[in-house]
Amino acid sequence: MLPLLNSLYADCGLSSDEALTDWIAGRIREVTVSVDLIPFRRMRKWLVDPSSGNLIHESGRFFSVEGLEVKTDCGNVRVWHQPIVNQPETGILGIIAKETDGVMHLLMQAKIEPGNGNYVQISPTLQATKSNYNRIHRGKTPLYLEYFQKVRPENIMLDQLQSEQGARFLKKRNRNIIILTDDENIPLRDDFRWMTVAQVKRLMRTDNAVNMAARTVLSGIAWGELARSEFTGLAEVFPFFDSHHVSTSGRDLWMSSLATEGIHSTERILSWLSQLKFRHELHVKQIPLNALAEWHAGENEIARADRRFFRIVGAEIMIDNREVNSWCQPFVQPVQDGICAFIIKKIHGVYHFLVQAKLECGNFDVFELAPTVQYLADNSAENPYAPPFLDCVLQAEKKQILFDVMLSEEGGRFFREQNRNMMVIAGDDFDETPPETFIWMTLGQIHTFLKFGNYLNIQARSLISLIDFR
Repeated sequence: MLPLLNSLYADCGLSSDEALTDWIAGRIREVTVSVDLIPFRRMRKWLVDPSSGNLIHESGRFFSVEGLEVKTDCGNVRVWHQPIVNQPETGILGIIAKETDGVMHLLMQAKIEPGNGNYVQISPTLQATKSNYNRIHRGKTPLYLEYFQKVRPENIMLDQLQSEQGARFLKKRNRNIIILTDDENIPLRDDFRWMTVAQVKRLMRTDNAVNMAARTVLSGIAWGELARSEFTGLAEVFPFFDSHHVSTSGRDLWMSSLATEGIHSTERILSWLSQLKFRHELHVKQIPLNALAEWHAGENEIARADRRFFRIVGAEIMIDNREVNSWCQPFVQPVQDGICAFIIKKIHGVYHFLVQAKLECGNFDVFELAPTVQYLADNSAENPYAPPFLDCVLQAEKKQILFDVMLSEEGGRFFREQNRNMMVIAGDDFDETPPETFIWMTLGQIHTFLKFGNYLNIQARSLISLIDFR
């Protein structure tokens, strides 16, 4: 545990922050990328099914874009149609770690994803779908794949099956895994560098520097557990836990991450979530893409008549350092940026996070735990469908905001999609009695749920990964 904690507070690793910044800038300059939106009929190896209108790959693998009919008894809208990405295979999001001079280092990749606005972002060592690492595309084998295929159980530091975006994917998830290597001769490729956790977290505070895949893997790291009665003397237990290394907010968040007790027990939180799943229904039915109500399929896009939410577009891509250098594919393109935010408040001396149970059509089990605010369209407090607490986030004063950064969604399936990620400290007058689909949890309790798949959604995990305790 100590090398990992040292990694969290290390001021420098095998490379300095400046060297890493220069390296990333160099990769952006040196790699050639071209992404052009094209009509669906020009997408090589992709077919528009003549009977359903679904977009499918000629191999029958990778993913497809299909139609979905959704019915529920929860929320303002009870019935709707939408396109959905159907990718019925589990990918790998994997990071290789090694200990050097008592500090854990992570092998991170400067990866180009065609949907990213800035193309190059820091990603896990390995980020591959099953179709990719089985070479359905007949391209090169992903680098470092063999380390994950041959890893011994005792060298696995983290191993979770976690969900993807429930409003865009149909029951999609990936294996989030961190493995420890003692191989001193592991090759360092041009697109890879060793970084400490602290260095990755510092990069996360820069707009669109660290991708969604890296954030979801790192969110799974828990930093220990303590009962509240054990909080005294933390400086003696953890030498860095003092005012020279940790800010007041960092110390308070650290205490919340250690807290296995909150105003609600873990059993109470499980019961609350189980009751919601029992009380509410979610019925989804796959239907032809050309049968969607309120959606229109044209030569260049599939979109709603009112231009809300998102659209489906086609693209031709050329990247000179990928397993395959040129290909075509559909993308989900949002109509505007979204906002994801946690409101936190100190209750009985410990920071609690206001977590919502959010229903999304692609969820495995009706609800997943989500940020206080997760809103991906019409981000205006005056909108009649604006979610609870949006005004509290948008009107927060600077002193209340712990971080505020724009971060990209998954750049392999989403085109230029990004969200404003925020963490806001509530004022003393903030009502501690939330609506029925919200509950207060300590950060330690959140990490308890993070040990298991399909509890915390990917937007919540992204926000959790941004906490650096400094």
